[in-house]
Amino acid sequence: MMLLTRIKQKAPGYGKGIRLAIYQNYGGPVGNADAIHYYLQKMEAAIQEAKKFDAQLISFPELYITGYAISPTEAHTLAEPGDGPVIKRVAQIAKENEIAVICPYLEKARVNNETHYYDSMVLLGKDGVFLKNYRKTHLWGPDEGKIYSHGYCYPEEGEAYTVHEVNGFRIGLLNCYEAEFGELARILALKGAQLLVIPTAADVWTLLSTGERTKMPYPDISQNLIPAHALENRMFVAYCNRSGIETRKNERGEDIEVGLFLGNSVIAGPHGDIILRPRNEETLLIGDCISDDYGPTHPENTNYLKDRRPEMYSELTK
Repeated sequence: MMLLTRIKQKAPGYGKGIRLAIYQNYGGPVGNADAIHYYLQKMEAAIQEAKKFDAQLISFPELYITGYAISPTEAHTLAEPGDGPVIKRVAQIAKENEIAVICPYLEKARVNNETHYYDSMVLLGKDGVFLKNYRKTHLWGPDEGKIYSHGYCYPEEGEAYTVHEVNGFRIGLLNCYEAEFGELARILALKGAQLLVIPTAADVWTLLSTGERTKMPYPDISQNLIPAHALENRMFVAYCNRSGIETRKNERGEDIEVGLFLGNSVIAGPHGDIILRPRNEETLLIGDCISDDYGPTHPENTNYLKDRRPEMYSELTK
């Protein structure tokens, strides 16, 4: 595992910022209980390494616990409730290592008197306490819609876009494709988010449920949209992807390739600057996100958020 850091001598104090770790894993198995065991082991190792640098929050890629490129049957077999044994184990790891954790997983839940499956993530405090269970609201392509429900279609699910404090620093969450909807980043910024973390599974190709590969690579937004969202919202934005090849066992016990990922994780600062960017390899990124390190973006302290005119934006919701 490569280490990529941009940190000060001491981690940010309470309310001053956050020392963020991003774990970009390399490949791995998908589709069975062995895969879950594998990813939990890798999680614990990454967390222990991050703690050597006093990281205060660590994020993992989209659907980290099972791997991303799974079939509908595998997904519905492996899905667990947000208070199931896997997430309880992650909460225990967070508490044992005194680090907050963003853990994407495959959720099974009873909503509107029906069983639903969600592309979800939990935000856990350093004491293992649940701060947020977020369900993906904007699904990518036809294949995700075959497996998952859209999150927050029913009042009983509560509010989708909420902000939570870790080390006194305000954190918002989005999921993969949602990074490409500027409205969502702006909503979280208006609610006070100082850091937006976006786990993803942006790929070179993945195996679809039809047995075919996707026909073109996913667009690399890490060098344009991610820093643009950071600049226009004056906040830190982190994009947390996996790298390498995911594999599944076939009927003969052979590993077959089911996905190849871009490995384009990135942390961007409030001026649209790239703080950390790895190669396509297993990497632990650790960066200090400190708002006071950044001054105004414009002369005379012009501010996108305060200069908005919401009364002019009704066209967006027609």
